[in-house]
Amino acid sequence: MLGTGTMGSAMARRLLGAGFAVTAWNRTAERAEALADDGARIATDPADAVRDADVVLTMLFDADAVLETAEAFLPALPDGAVWMQSSTTGVDGAHRIARAAQDAGVALVDAPVLGTLGPAEQGKLTVLAAGAREPIDRLAPVFDVVGSRTVPVGERHGDASALKLAVNVWLGTLTAATAQSLAITQAFDLDPDLFLTAIDGTPTDSPYAHVKGSAMLADERSPQFALDGLRKDLVLAQTEASAVRGDLLAAVLAAFDDAAEAGRGGEDINAVSTAFDVPEGSTGPADEH
Repeated sequence: MLGTGTMGSAMARRLLGAGFAVTAWNRTAERAEALADDGARIATDPADAVRDADVVLTMLFDADAVLETAEAFLPALPDGAVWMQSSTTGVDGAHRIARAAQDAGVALVDAPVLGTLGPAEQGKLTVLAAGAREPIDRLAPVFDVVGSRTVPVGERHGDASALKLAVNVWLGTLTAATAQSLAITQAFDLDPDLFLTAIDGTPTDSPYAHVKGSAMLADERSPQFALDGLRKDLVLAQTEASAVRGDLLAAVLAAFDDAAEAGRGGEDINAVSTAFDVPEGSTGPADEH
């Protein structure tokens, strides 16, 4: 396991609990060392981490981090090992990673995952898988431990990463929309929880809106998915899907940018709610005429 942040650590613990031998490495060593108590071997560098590996799983911040790490581990990777690349890199990043794997003669599966910390801890992620059939089949035991379902996306590297961006744009839009509706409810001098009550069980209801909306109202912002990580993905989507009308995405990204500029980048994505905070003394409906 190369990359033991929020998601990488949770996935590593799932694999350890299922009986897999796991070696962990992270650029910030302390984050990997926490896995030693769970039975992981802690590597000193990426090459040390992969020296006996059948599967290498990368869960790093972006494509540049993946490629920098790959430069260190690819020469040391045993013959026949499969690379499961689960970092969210965008399409261009996925293509650059695929070229690096091809040049090294390594079987690669483009395998980003859907889900945050809770599903990762419970083994309920959704794995999006793109690549050749044989390495995907070999990764099935890993997919089954970290996820509850696998979505085959095809054989082209980058297609799973493209789908991940589309999903994360929807995720960001829904999170920002939930924050905005709670703020509008509050601006009318109503209990914002009434918004969640009103949509409950309707055709437009969303379990995710209740999870994130309740966390917003409770000011619970410990990161299940860090705001800066989603901002990175929204920028990738804005850049790589520029043929699509982008004013909605730009507005969503602007709200996340405002929250990040206010120092919320390391908090959960629900901290986008701070971009919609209602100023003191400005609540209440407009006067009737």
